[in-house]
Amino acid sequence: MLKKVLIANRGEIACRVIRTCRKLGIATVAIYHHEDRLAPHVKLADQAIQLKGDVPTASYLDQHQIITICQENGVDGIHPGYGFLSENAGFVEKVIAAGIVFIGPDATSMRLMGDKIRSRVFAAEHGVPVAPSAMQEGDLDSFLVQAEAVGFPLLIKASAGGGGKGMKIVRSASELREQITTAANEAQRYFGDSRVYAERLVELPRHIEVQVLGDGKGNVVHLFERECSLQRRYQKIVEESPAPNLPKALRDRICNAAVELAKAAKYKNAGTVEFILGADGEFYFLEMNTRLQVEHPITEEVVGVDLVEAQLKIAAGEGIPFEQSDLKQTGWAIECRINAEEPEKDFRPAIGRIGRLRSPEGEGVRFDAGIVEGQAVTPAFDSMLAKLITYGATRAEAVSRMEKALTELVLLGVPNNIDYLARIMRNAEFLSGKLHTGFLPQEAERLAAPEPSPDEQIAAVLAAAFLDVDFRRIVYAIPEPYASIGFWRN
Repeated sequence: MLKKVLIANRGEIACRVIRTCRKLGIATVAIYHHEDRLAPHVKLADQAIQLKGDVPTASYLDQHQIITICQENGVDGIHPGYGFLSENAGFVEKVIAAGIVFIGPDATSMRLMGDKIRSRVFAAEHGVPVAPSAMQEGDLDSFLVQAEAVGFPLLIKASAGGGGKGMKIVRSASELREQITTAANEAQRYFGDSRVYAERLVELPRHIEVQVLGDGKGNVVHLFERECSLQRRYQKIVEESPAPNLPKALRDRICNAAVELAKAAKYKNAGTVEFILGADGEFYFLEMNTRLQVEHPITEEVVGVDLVEAQLKIAAGEGIPFEQSDLKQTGWAIECRINAEEPEKDFRPAIGRIGRLRSPEGEGVRFDAGIVEGQAVTPAFDSMLAKLITYGATRAEAVSRMEKALTELVLLGVPNNIDYLARIMRNAEFLSGKLHTGFLPQEAERLAAPEPSPDEQIAAVLAAAFLDVDFRRIVYAIPEPYASIGFWRN
């Protein structure tokens, strides 16, 4: 087993990894930018080292500095969390060259599965269903001809893309050239890679993903599926496991396809194979994320496996600590991403300072967070602040616990999506499990915030006032002459 692990990340995922390392008796090193000096992961780790650099994100992406910290502090393993350097194959190679274990897949698998064009070709070669598509391999005119032959509507996607960047929907030949050019330019701007491809658009699909673990030698197990269809701006905000209204035979086919793909790639460590599922029951490979997913806790809840512990053991050469026959889904779990954003303003990211934080408690409730009262929320990082997870024997119980937990969660000082998520939990279509990637726009009117009552408006103004430092200073100031004579009274 590894002796000392550096977490090349911040926030809730850094705290999450540290807790499992502590359970296993592994020492931990946190890294942080000055802006994060009061963050929970800094205090939770056995050792915390400040990164040099003025720009927060650039500091967390400084590969040389991170590896140097490891070498100077006896670190034998790096866990990348998600985001930042978690899917950077070049970083993986540098870590290994420095004699440090990278707790994740190797660089070869990362490059293969991280490239959407290469991974699609690889998936098709190994019998995994792929939507009809055309690849941009020559000049633009020949690509236009191939794309038109696939048929409309089309989805133009960036090979190195993610998060909706470099993605365009095309419904007619007249707009095809313009949209391909726009998508390629966007892809170049965001990812430094202008390659795009076109695939048949599956209207209002479900987004189903499968958690896998591999030992790098062709042995792979799946830990069943997650439903990730509730998305805004191509980003997930509610996930659950099992996926509702998914027949067992179809679930088995999807999970087996994920395993076959990972086996063919000789995949090592944790990964997630993502699919789109059409209303006709046909599913297609979407991509593979070569890292731990944000939504991994719901799999842990229903399967009873600590995925970070499994990652650490595989990275240490111990192999997969269980067989496929040992795994089964029990009960239901739901995760809501708590974001600093304004749902009523097209989910615009928000900033502020956390004035009051009170997390919900109770049976079947888990709150994964990396924030504290007084912490500033800035544009420097992703808007996700925490994750709220509930577990129940049935979907209805998990949803009920989530709705209750959301109403008990207090997060003041920063605009957030807590009330919006609670309205989703009460939505009739959601309760029926009729989910697809267009769900939130479809239900926008029913999910809109109701007009606040006069009493609620007064309460909001008072709460905002008391969170203001200058206001509190004036209210609680001791007038003269009493301020001058200190605590003495007669």
